[in-house]
Order: sequence, then C-alpha cells, then structure tokens
Amino acid sequence: MRDLLHRIERLNEIGVALSGEPDHTRLLETIVERARELTAADGGTLYLVHDDRTVTFEIVRTGSLGIALGGNTGEPIPFPALELEVDGEPNESMVVTHAVLRRETISIPDAYDARGFDFSGTRAFDRRMGYRTQSLLTVPMCDHENSVIGVLQLINAMDGERVVPFEPADQRLVESLASQAAIALSNKRLLDQQRALFEAFVRLIAQAIDEKSPYIGAHCRRVPELTMMLADAAAETPEGPLGDFSMTGNDRYALWLAGWLHDCGKITTPEHVMDKSTRLETVHDRIETVAARCAALRQEIRATAAGPIAAAEARDDHSNARALAAERDRELAELAADLAFLRAVNEGGERISDADRARVRRIAARQWTDADGASRPLLNDDETNNLLIERGTLNAEERRIIEHHVVATINMLEALPFPNHLRNVTEYAAGHHERVDGRGYPNGLTRDEMSVPARAMAIADVFEALSAADRPYKPGKPLSECLRIMRTMRDDGHVDPDLFEVFIREGVYWRYAREYLNPEQLDEVDAHALLRAQ
Repeated sequence: MRDLLHRIERLNEIGVALSGEPDHTRLLETIVERARELTAADGGTLYLVHDDRTVTFEIVRTGSLGIALGGNTGEPIPFPALELEVDGEPNESMVVTHAVLRRETISIPDAYDARGFDFSGTRAFDRRMGYRTQSLLTVPMCDHENSVIGVLQLINAMDGERVVPFEPADQRLVESLASQAAIALSNKRLLDQQRALFEAFVRLIAQAIDEKSPYIGAHCRRVPELTMMLADAAAETPEGPLGDFSMTGNDRYALWLAGWLHDCGKITTPEHVMDKSTRLETVHDRIETVAARCAALRQEIRATAAGPIAAAEARDDHSNARALAAERDRELAELAADLAFLRAVNEGGERISDADRARVRRIAARQWTDADGASRPLLNDDETNNLLIERGTLNAEERRIIEHHVVATINMLEALPFPNHLRNVTEYAAGHHERVDGRGYPNGLTRDEMSVPARAMAIADVFEALSAADRPYKPGKPLSECLRIMRTMRDDGHVDPDLFEVFIREGVYWRYAREYLNPEQLDEVDAHALLRAQ
C-alpha cells in the first residue's frame, strides 16, 4: 500500500511536470521515462497517430540493451510506420494499431503465448538483439475529444531480475499517466498551432505591405533578420557596456516578432506617399507637366524672335539678324539647361544646396503663356515648394504622414492581447525611428529610455534602408558608403555607439551584406577607421 501511495504521489508530480514542459520532444521523452519508472519496465515506446492513417515510432527506449532512439538522441528510428488500414480494412493484426482502432488498453503477460496479434516483427527484433519480449502494456492516449493521438507501450515489467506481467495497478497508473500525457500533448499541439497561425498572420501583414508597395516589402522581411544578427552578437559580448546584456528564448522570439511588425502601421499610409520616388510625383510625375510648359515656352521664344529676325533679314541687316538669332539660341539653351537642372533636382537624394535653391526660385519665376493667352509662372507654388525639399522626396506634410506609421504601429500592437512573455513586442517595434540623443520620433526617447533590442532594431532599420537597392528614390549604396553614413549618424547622436561598435567589430554588417546586398555593392570596408572616435 505504501508503494502504491508513493507511485500515486509520483504520478501527480509527473502530471505537473508534463503540463509545464514547453519542448515537444522533451515532453515525449518524459512520458516514456516516467511511465517506465512507475512500472519498473525495461522498455518503453511512444507512438503518434497521423491523420488517422498511420502510427509512427517517436521514442524507443530499452534499458537492458542500452537502446535510445528518437527524441533528442539524434539516433533515427529504423522501424517503418504502421498502417491503420490495409486493403481498405482496419488493421487490427498488430497490438498497437488494435489499441488505436479499439481505443482500449491491451495487457499481454507473454507476447510469445499471445493469440490474435502479429508479433513477427517483435520476434525478429528479439532474434537480432538477443532479447526476449515478454510482458506488454499498450495504452492508447486519447485527447479531450476522445480521439487517439498516440500510444504508450511498455515492455517487460521487472521484479528484480525477473520479467513479470504488468499488474492491474500498473495498468491503471499508466492509463492515468497516458491521459495526462495526451492532455499535455494536445495543449502543446494547440499552442504550436496558435503560434503558427499568429506567425502566418504576421507574415501576412508584411505580404500585404509588399503588395501595397514593392519598395518596402523586402524591408519588412530583412529588418528582423538583421536585428536578430545584431542582438545575438550584442548578447555574446562578454564585457564592456553590453557585457550584462542577455536574451532568453522568449526575448529573442519577442524581438523577432517585433522586427516583422515594426512597420505594420504602413498599411495605413497612402501609396502615393510611400512610393513617392521624385519630388514632383503625385498620381504622376509632374516634371513632365513642367517639361510641357518648357516646350510651350520654347515655341514662344522662337515665335517671338521670328518676326524681328525676318524684318532684319528683309532690310539686309544681317548683323542684327545674326545677333537676334544668337539671343534666341541662348534663351533656348538656357531653357534646356534649366529643364535638365529641374529634372536632376526632382530626383531628390542628398541635401539641396543654397545655390540650387536660389536657381529653382529663379526658374520658377520665369513666365510662359498658356493656351488662353494668360501669362503664368513656369512653376506654381506647390511645385516650387516640393522642388525645394531639403532632402529626399517628401515634403513636410508627406513626412508627417510617413512618420505617423510608427504611431499607427503602436496603436495596432497595443490593441493585441500579447501574453506576458511577449509584452515587449510593442516597445521593441516602436523604437526604430527614435534617436539616442532624443531627437527621434514619435516619442523623442533618449538612449537610456530605450532597451538594447529597440536600439538594435533602430540600427538594423537604418542600415537596411541605406543599403537597399529597391527604393524608389535611390539606388543601393556601396557597403563602405552605407557604413560611413552610419558612422556619421553615430557621431551625431542618431544611433547607439556601443551597438554600432558590435555591428562593425563582430562583422554583423558583412554577414548581412553577403546574403542580401548585390555583388556590386560589396566594396572594401576599413573597419578600423569606422571604429575610431569622432
């Protein structure tokens, strides 16, 4: 009685352990080992049922033979799957398939004396291994819907050195264990399915953004990869400012999700803003409208000069005619140069100089005559203001719209009921446009107010944007130029200096570049120069 009470107490402890085991493989191994322990069985096998068609070996253990197959051993199980149906009929010839199909426990004192089951495979194994399979206890594992999801089979109950049949008390204990195990497996399977569903939904958002704008979909896929590279490198740093930083498995998963979701708010951003590739682009690139005005002005210049030139020729004043023609050609050449200049400015890119700003204003003030005969400036106020954008292609209002995507991201993520182990997803995702000097957006956080993973994502976001070759407003920069710009950003208080050092010193940039950058971008990098102080 004391032994039975002890085993019941042990069964309760095992149930608690099973319910708390997060790893699927370790869970299967635990089920087999604890069942062997409860019944003093020499061997144990755990099978799983797949689509009500086959039963596969998952864990095989035999203590006296030192056999440990499947699970975390790395040793494959050479036995084929068992079919639940043969030639259209239920396959009840094997004890395991019979237990599945009948949903009943089968206890056999001696396999060699049993009738009604095919033990040819068992006997072949015994001959090959010098073993003697005797007592068997085969228990189906039923989930909450009474569907058989697996089978737990124990072999050779031991009483000292003797093999004995499994006692009825053993059977009840193992049936109880199998029930608890089935619940644990079902819960784990359900959690895995929920996780897979959520991850598919996360990727679906990135795909939706990809469909919305081909210029940022790859960004959504690359940032999590680069973020994890940098965060892992930082976690492996043994000393210095990042020496105490580490990440658990849950931390890594939260950061990975945050990387995928960091731009989910862009699903609310208008396409014409997201895809604006030139300063004058709206529904179409208005530089062509400006070119049409220049063409009209070109005709106007020619028409205006034609009369005086003809009159001078008529007077045989060839010198004056040539001077008038030269002035006409000068105006036409100046107009062509101005249009070429406007096309170049329209491309955006780096900061526009004061001299170029003055030239834009001078060109804007030039007059042309429209179809109604009205005199108008060559550029209207909106076109002029867009061409005077200090850097890039977005004006102030469009930049506010773009920057709002972070607020939209935060609002979307805060609406999700993240479990406790993913509570940091929003914080990680929300910080990719913050600066360590507090001049970023949307919250103006400083370095001390941001976690290391959030700062790592900010670096990943910047580097991916600089190096990407699929942006509408620029080609992919060479690797050395990307890193020089980032060093300047480090010196200007934009990105975290400690993480930037890890990024360069540990070669994170190079591992990423080899996989994601075009070969022509992979130029020589002076890592020592990049790490020098300002």
